Amino acid sequence: MTAIIQCHEVKQRLDEGAVVIDVMTPEDYAACHVAGAGNACIYEIVFLDRIAELVSGLNTDLIVYDATGTTRTAEVARERLLLAGYTRVSILAGGLAAWRQAGLAVEGGAEPAFPESAAADGTYLFEVQQSRIEWIGRSLNNRHIGQLAITQGNLVIAAGRPRSADIIVDMHSLTNFDLQDPAYRDMLIAHLKSDDFLAVDRFPTATLTIRSWEEESEAFPIALGGIATGELALKGIRRTVRFPTLAAPHPDGTIKFHAVFDLDRTQWDISYGSYRYFERLGMHLVHDIISLELFVVARRG
Repeated sequence: MTAIIQCHEVKQRLDEGAVVIDVMTPEDYAACHVAGAGNACIYEIVFLDRIAELVSGLNTDLIVYDATGTTRTAEVARERLLLAGYTRVSILAGGLAAWRQAGLAVEGGAEPAFPESAAADGTYLFEVQQSRIEWIGRSLNNRHIGQLAITQGNLVIAAGRPRSADIIVDMHSLTNFDLQDPAYRDMLIAHLKSDDFLAVDRFPTATLTIRSWEEESEAFPIALGGIATGELALKGIRRTVRFPTLAAPHPDGTIKFHAVFDLDRTQWDISYGSYRYFERLGMHLVHDIISLELFVVARRG
């Protein structure tokens, strides 16, 4: 059976009893879909369960489609179905966009539920209650996870792309998630805030500035991936940092910005427990690498 079929072939197969499946989100399906199509979202773990509810058996003639046919969405859905034992699975060439362009019947409205649009240029201010930094520190026997509060920040968008950002972090806000015993948790936090590590009393804030952003070689409208370069000022020491980022504009006017990167803490004079600087550490050995994860929600000011 041909994997890719055109709109006129779909019409003929429907007359012969084929079942058409929209594999996009329920929200997009509700907004607009091929007339008579069922919905089983390929992004959900219940995808195959939904298919089983929609069709009578593994030999059913299935035609799946996505929004535009320009990504692997429908292709992955077909692969999943074939692996599950369905024997007759085809893909509508060009997806819903091609179906609508051909003037064929649809149900619902005229627009997708989540229209993709470029981020508007301007300065976006962080919504600090929804933005945060999470950290992971490790030793030979354990790891600790916690959070830091962002007190202020902004993200500049130019030509639809991130260009710069300024972030201020409250080091006094440091928390820990993994220790359940309050006494041990308080002891760890106090140790991390002490001069052994972050010297928070002397350096109550840290700043992260992004001054350039290199876009991925291929641009995708749903999210903007790239490499950010800037400076991290911690304990009064400024070092250049470079890390991958992802930014995604949303219909409500916000931008979500995300980054994950590792730091060598010794570059900021945080050497407690480092095998590079101390001997015979035993249980006090602490890994030099700290992982940071940045979650930001920003709204145009």
